[in-house]
Amino acid sequence: MNRTRRIAASLAAVVALGGLAACGGSDSGEDGDDITLRVNLFGKFGYTEAYKKFEEAHPGVKIVETAEGDLGKYNTKLTQQIAAGGDAGDVVAIEEGQTVAFLAATDKFVNLQEKGGNDLKDRWLPWVWDKATTGDGKTTIGYGTDVGGLAMCYRRDLFEKAGLPTDREEVGKLWPTWDDFIATGKKFQSGIGDDKVGFIDSSTNTYNSILMQQGDHTYFDREENLVFDTNPAVKTAWDYAVEITEADLSAQLKAFSDEWNAGFKNGSFATVACPAWMTGYIKDQSGEENAGKWDIATVPGGGGNWGGSWLAVPQTSKHQEMALELIEYLSDEEGQMLAFEAEGRLPSLPALYDQPELKDATNAYFNEAPIGQLFVAGAEQLEPVFLGTKNVPVRDAVENALRSVENGEVPPAQGWDDASAAAEKAAR
Repeated sequence: MNRTRRIAASLAAVVALGGLAACGGSDSGEDGDDITLRVNLFGKFGYTEAYKKFEEAHPGVKIVETAEGDLGKYNTKLTQQIAAGGDAGDVVAIEEGQTVAFLAATDKFVNLQEKGGNDLKDRWLPWVWDKATTGDGKTTIGYGTDVGGLAMCYRRDLFEKAGLPTDREEVGKLWPTWDDFIATGKKFQSGIGDDKVGFIDSSTNTYNSILMQQGDHTYFDREENLVFDTNPAVKTAWDYAVEITEADLSAQLKAFSDEWNAGFKNGSFATVACPAWMTGYIKDQSGEENAGKWDIATVPGGGGNWGGSWLAVPQTSKHQEMALELIEYLSDEEGQMLAFEAEGRLPSLPALYDQPELKDATNAYFNEAPIGQLFVAGAEQLEPVFLGTKNVPVRDAVENALRSVENGEVPPAQGWDDASAAAEKAAR
């Protein structure tokens, strides 16, 4: 089905659903009872065009989006609102690291299996549905939006200045492994001749990318036992991050801070681990003056996953039926393709992976990088990583300890001990 036909078919389906909802009462927006749907997100999901189409198909419905730029602040506030039964919005986004935590509070969300979700479950990658579903299989709290297939974004102009190749295939050949990546970083720092420019943005981002490649769990095993000290994947990722720090390859910029955001525009670093959704973020932060300077290569270590999101409807929503229609639309082929075109978010629907609009897609801002080939090729091979109920506070605690090492505040051995103690405390 071509793009135009898919849009028409999808909108027809939405209109039909809207008509059914109108028969149910005041939650339709089509019988004189105008309603406002409040969507609570983090970052940019690229839904502007999708909202317009949904509103056109549902006269009387207005969508108002609130987006928090700081994921940590978003997670903290949403967790507090959900726990207290507060007003979190009609639709909320749940980030990958929070799904397990919210599955412990299923009574706070609409069970999508009771709203036709089981008829839709096969359209997602299997683990995407499972990750928002309780262990007994009876409750599902979210519909998947995107997945975070991983690549490495790099600055062509800085690579050229440092005497390194700039062609994306040649760049990818520089670093099949993380050892090779570090070796390339040393060549970059030697060639660039400017200690204000780092090879990478931060050790913590690289640490997390390596950690998510190492196995099927990180800080917790599947019985929710903290395994920070015993999971070799954690120590492997930590040691690589320390090696990067000791080689002075990092610009030492905390992810999603104002300084990190400015670093994209100012050329403060040459590489950043880059899931598909990051391409839109880099473009926004770098600005048009840096168009064509960024490019995308394969990531060391082969593949990986960073991020991914789900949309849920809290029980406190006063417009649950319309909110359910909205998340179904935003997570279907139409909604996910619009988000991909707007912000580069990689769909979680395998049916789209062979579509030319996705498979053959390029990104002009990234020097016409073949983002379809780079991100879609590994999407179907992505494996879920178990993160645990307390993953977010433990991750934050470990990152803080690693950042202290990166900033030279404590030696690596003490940093590891600090991270272990902080993880233990955060997991209680």
